Amino acid sequence: MPRNSFDLLKKRPLQPKSEIWLRNITVFAMLAFYIVFFLVPIGMAFVGSFHDWNPMNGKYVNVGIKNYTSLFTNETFWLSFYNTVIFCAFVVVFRALLGFLCAYAIYSKAVRGKNFFLTMYYMPVIAPLVAVTFVWKFMYEPKVGLVNTILGLSVNWLKNKNTALLAVMIMTVWKDFGYAVVLYMAGLMGLSEEIQEAAKVDGCNGWQLLKSVILPLLRPTTLLIIVASIISYLQAYVQVLVLTEGGPGTATYLTSYMIYNEAFVKFSFGSASAMSFVLFVFTAIATAVSFKLQARKAA
Repeated sequence: MPRNSFDLLKKRPLQPKSEIWLRNITVFAMLAFYIVFFLVPIGMAFVGSFHDWNPMNGKYVNVGIKNYTSLFTNETFWLSFYNTVIFCAFVVVFRALLGFLCAYAIYSKAVRGKNFFLTMYYMPVIAPLVAVTFVWKFMYEPKVGLVNTILGLSVNWLKNKNTALLAVMIMTVWKDFGYAVVLYMAGLMGLSEEIQEAAKVDGCNGWQLLKSVILPLLRPTTLLIIVASIISYLQAYVQVLVLTEGGPGTATYLTSYMIYNEAFVKFSFGSASAMSFVLFVFTAIATAVSFKLQARKAA
């Protein structure tokens, strides 16, 4: 028997050189991929944000911080920023809320067919966003759309500036809340039954058990959903592009859609890059605040 860990190391068989080479090549390939397709484009975009950059005519003129300073007087940018915050807050809250309610209903055996409902909730999540958006665009049609037919209304959801952004948000929640259902269900299934039984013995009713035991234990899951949602929805633009193209007027302009419009419609890559980095900083701040708030609640 070996006397200590050094004896174990001495007796451990050496890795073949072929395995070492394969491991090193794999690590190098992953690092090269990360550098070429992630760090280099980000670096080019950051440098380009200080230039008047139009790749269609080869224009690339250094303008300093003009692209950034011009954003402070760009009313459309701030409107898009406001719309993005409203969109993100609404979708994040209702995605998490509906996800938890559905998961808890399944977990508490309020409904039968757990696997069936989990599958049904998650199907829209894995469906292509463009396809789902086109379906909802038809559903929002004022005369023959399913939404007005069910509600008994004649609202032109996508052409009315008071309802267009709400319509986009509702579609996004419907498509994505199944992601939260699955995560919350996994979190609920991992809860200790002993803790719940002990809380019931101490006299906790259903609401007290939910508020004082289950929800605090699910904070890591909630944080994951919130952070992932913030990062995702601050970059949302596909649903706006398909449903409204930013309209009516600028009612559904989101910052990511404005970045897309600046870069690939106006070919103003410098301005688009500056907007991208402003959005990146805001996303980082929002994510850090979410972690901070969750840490305070857990303390």
